[in-house]
Amino acid sequence: MDLTWLSPIFLVLALAGCVYGLLAALLAGRFAARAVPSLAPEAPRPSVTMLKPLCGMEPNLYENLASFCGQAYAGPVQIVFGVQTATDPAIGVVRRLEAAFPALRIDLAIDARQHGSNRKVSNLINMSDLIAHDVVVLADSDMVVGPDYLERIVAELSVPGVNGVTCLYHGVPSHRGLHAQLSALAIDVQFLPNVVMGTALGLAKPCFGSTIAFSRRALGEIGGFQAFRNDLADDYAIGEALRATGQHVAIPSFTIGHTCVDTELTGLWRHELRWNRTIRNVDPAGYAGSIVTHAFPLALIGALMPGAGHSALAVAALALACRIVLCLRLERAFGLEPHAYWLLPIRDILSFTNFSWSFVSGAVTWKGHDYRVVADGTLIPEASLSRDAEATSV
Repeated sequence: MDLTWLSPIFLVLALAGCVYGLLAALLAGRFAARAVPSLAPEAPRPSVTMLKPLCGMEPNLYENLASFCGQAYAGPVQIVFGVQTATDPAIGVVRRLEAAFPALRIDLAIDARQHGSNRKVSNLINMSDLIAHDVVVLADSDMVVGPDYLERIVAELSVPGVNGVTCLYHGVPSHRGLHAQLSALAIDVQFLPNVVMGTALGLAKPCFGSTIAFSRRALGEIGGFQAFRNDLADDYAIGEALRATGQHVAIPSFTIGHTCVDTELTGLWRHELRWNRTIRNVDPAGYAGSIVTHAFPLALIGALMPGAGHSALAVAALALACRIVLCLRLERAFGLEPHAYWLLPIRDILSFTNFSWSFVSGAVTWKGHDYRVVADGTLIPEASLSRDAEATSV
């Protein structure tokens, strides 16, 4: 069988990926340089409730949560933490925070009620009764922020026509281990440029669990957290619901940190597979088209095809050079720590392999629980599927 025609196809895709990467580098600089809104120094600040759903003891959990507790914000602030069991070790971290920040109002919801298949959203539903203020800021437990974070978020939310704010994020390795660095690279050279490109071209309207800010009234208008209790991509679904009211979800020009804690390949693989399958369910056509972002692996495959000449290796070298240029540009635009560039080929091959495997099945592992993702993005616990199968067989 003559397969020599395959090599040019892979090489053309790789060259398209090179163009994509260079354009993303250009757009990232423009995105980060945008003017940002600010509140007048004398203007009163609205009261804010921050919601932090927790599940278990994560590396750097105290440091991550403390960064939210230490905000330089002039208005009243409340932080509501939520766990689903009275034995959750995260409770001890909350008690430490109460002692370290005695002037801050900290509330803790301990509630085992399960309202749907999404355990994080169930936690948020249980926490909702404790919301005391007008502005609500939801942020995942593995995020780390600077002291001006809340001030900047509230300023974005105060812009007319904006009823929601979400944040881009960059990777912050919790240690110098290989897997944590690979995880941070995935965020910084795959996620960040793809989002910048998608939003700049009007191809994506994202919303991220890193930060979702809205008014308490807006939360009621979209049906509360109950409306998202079975969604895998609950953050995306909340963003869509906010936009459906006719207003805009803003994305500030700064990034916040996502703590990367992976210590082994299996954990890194599982959570990246969940991310990929989430994106695949949210935007299947766009996700399939993102194959061009994997320029280096595509060029390598093209070089291995029958009839590939020396030009194939030149395309692979060009693809890798474009990735380094993109990485350098992102570091400068968003003020990121320099990466270990020798990891880029490993990172790109791993990303392409995970991307390809994400089409095989809809199984995901999340916080130690296994789920099946159906076509509309709904989470079905594997335990439920097993019970249904047993009932059918009987």
